[in-house]
Amino acid sequence: MHNSYKGLVYAIITAILWGVLAIVLKVSLDELSPVDITWFRFFLAFVVLAAYYLIKKPYYLRIFRKPPLLLIIATLCLATNYYGFIEGVNLTSPSIAQVFIQLGPVLLAVSGFVIFHEKVSSRQVIGLSLVLLGLFLFYREQLQVIVSGREALQTGVIWVLIAAITWAVYSVLLKVLVLRYPPMQLNLVIFGIPILLYMPFVHFSHFAGIGISGWLILLFLGLNTLFAYGLLALAIQYTEANKISVILVLNPLLTFGLMALLGYAGVTWIQHEHYTLATIAGALIVLAGAVLTILRKNQVRQMHR
Repeated sequence: MHNSYKGLVYAIITAILWGVLAIVLKVSLDELSPVDITWFRFFLAFVVLAAYYLIKKPYYLRIFRKPPLLLIIATLCLATNYYGFIEGVNLTSPSIAQVFIQLGPVLLAVSGFVIFHEKVSSRQVIGLSLVLLGLFLFYREQLQVIVSGREALQTGVIWVLIAAITWAVYSVLLKVLVLRYPPMQLNLVIFGIPILLYMPFVHFSHFAGIGISGWLILLFLGLNTLFAYGLLALAIQYTEANKISVILVLNPLLTFGLMALLGYAGVTWIQHEHYTLATIAGALIVLAGAVLTILRKNQVRQMHR
């Protein structure tokens, strides 16, 4: 398989994992705090990855002797992204968080114009305008639909926006770093440092109170972290960031679909979401604008062939 196609496959799998992630995070918050869950996700991902390379490629661990400054900054950004997103899910809902986190891939595309001085097309300006319009309409509608908890919604959206911004910075730095280091070697540091950062704030007694289902959820979240970001790093290595962003920006469709199915099935283990035509329209405008912002001219031509 050509490397470019490999990158696209890795990005698709990442999008699917992230589409399910928001829902599982919401369920996990019934028993654990956002900090507890965030710490465990990094902990499990690091332990599995470090154990593998300790056996297969022990020289990978040398990166801990003097990690690059850009890698440390990228790690701090991802650590902030993880906490910001789960806090946003905690205060809002999986679908709301998934819509606003799409600002991250859009900012990643915009970074090409600002940082790498790529030419901006009128189509991309229209796309960015649609994203902002869609976010405004979606947010305004949710404020009207949600009778109580408006303050929590506002705070949650702010957390998700922080997560989106830090994710974009992380992705830009990672794109630079993968030119010099193997992606999975970088992930050793990216998963490892947050363990120390969050450890003072973790309530380890909480883990003793969860049952088998709680541990299975944590196991999924930890492995989701390992595979999603491992595949994302490989995708960034093999193909252009803007192509990856187009795929990732569509993952809210999976979240919306799953939440709608859960609501239709009448499950009681997760709070149902409120969808109106205006809500759906706002979300679709965000996604359409994001795709327009990210796509380049050559990609548009290929799509029409």
